[in-house]
Amino acid sequence: MKQIIVIIAALCLFATTSFAEFKAGVAVRSVMPDPLLPVSGGIGPSNPATKALGELSVRALVVEDDDVRVAIVSADFLGFPAVLGNRVRKQIKNIKPENILIGVTHTHSAPDCYGFPDEQGNFSTDLKYLDFVCAQMVDAINDAVSNLEPAKVKINTGETVEGIAYNYYAPKLYDPRCHVMQFIADDGQAISTLVNYAIHPEVIGSSQGVISPDLIGPLYDRIQANGGGTGVFMNSAQGGMVTADCRGADGKDIQTWDECIRIGNRLADEALRIAGEAKAVADPGLFCAATAITFPIDSPLLRAIVSASPLGYDMESEKSISTQVNVINLGNAQILTIPGEALPNIGYYLKRKMHGEHNFLFGLTNDAFGYILTKEDYDSFERYAYITRTSLGEKTGEILINESLKFVDQCPKPEK
Repeated sequence: MKQIIVIIAALCLFATTSFAEFKAGVAVRSVMPDPLLPVSGGIGPSNPATKALGELSVRALVVEDDDVRVAIVSADFLGFPAVLGNRVRKQIKNIKPENILIGVTHTHSAPDCYGFPDEQGNFSTDLKYLDFVCAQMVDAINDAVSNLEPAKVKINTGETVEGIAYNYYAPKLYDPRCHVMQFIADDGQAISTLVNYAIHPEVIGSSQGVISPDLIGPLYDRIQANGGGTGVFMNSAQGGMVTADCRGADGKDIQTWDECIRIGNRLADEALRIAGEAKAVADPGLFCAATAITFPIDSPLLRAIVSASPLGYDMESEKSISTQVNVINLGNAQILTIPGEALPNIGYYLKRKMHGEHNFLFGLTNDAFGYILTKEDYDSFERYAYITRTSLGEKTGEILINESLKFVDQCPKPEK
């Protein structure tokens, strides 16, 4: 009888351990438009595209531990507003809507997902294409769930070499740190490598008639080829203007696919090096929470865009808009999402006040509200005229910092 009790207890312990096992899964879907669509590099009319370099994709990384499941989605677009992201969330049955994080790489060579009007008030946004993108995103998330398998994770942070990014406004005022998560299967092979780095993928830009993931395409190819599994890129605090360092010897930008390959390969090599220096952890623990933050829309330009967009933004009123912000703890890392392009000083400050040994910022995630400046920087310098004009307003940065860090402090601290 005692032997039977011992066996039953052992089976119960095994079942409990198996249920709580950390898992990861990843999936990719192409979102290349056929025929090609105009590409958008920012507010204003899109530019016609006549050829493609690389392939636009949406990538879903799903992680699970015990009863917590989180989806991290990266899409090759300039921005992906919550009005589209919520369409995706409503179609996912096996992940809580608030646990689905949807961000963009911020390529400037992809179709417009905002609904920017031209000077006549017309839109080049293809609504059927956006339906297709949402459907592909749903498929990728569901496929990633079906691909879930036991995994370990490597988490690390390291400074990258020069020649990847710089600040166009002030060359050295950018964050050279690259944060990496690499998920390893039981057979020792990498499932996925998540790269979190601040950069504008605008080597090619929107004016050459090219549709492209820009440097992120070669980044993914290099990660896959060098044993890192499926790459997933989440941008960081790259506002004002942390861009790709494609400067030639003469100081002029080299806007070619070969330059995309050079920069993408260099960032991939750095990310894999940084991941390789970390120890794999089998049971990291996973926490995810979400809150809503409301921002005033002080900018007449952004108010007009949001109000007139064919996407039907869910506004609190004509003068404010709310968005979702997430905090995720995974092992000794903490992730905070940012609904736009925060300037580097905001990024540095948030990371300094977060509670992880490794602090990740997922910029342009869950929403894409333009540039996020502190009130001290807002409309203070001629150099900041454009990013001021394309910001929600003077209070955006202060609200984001205060509300985000208040939420961070309310959440459990990650494991050390």
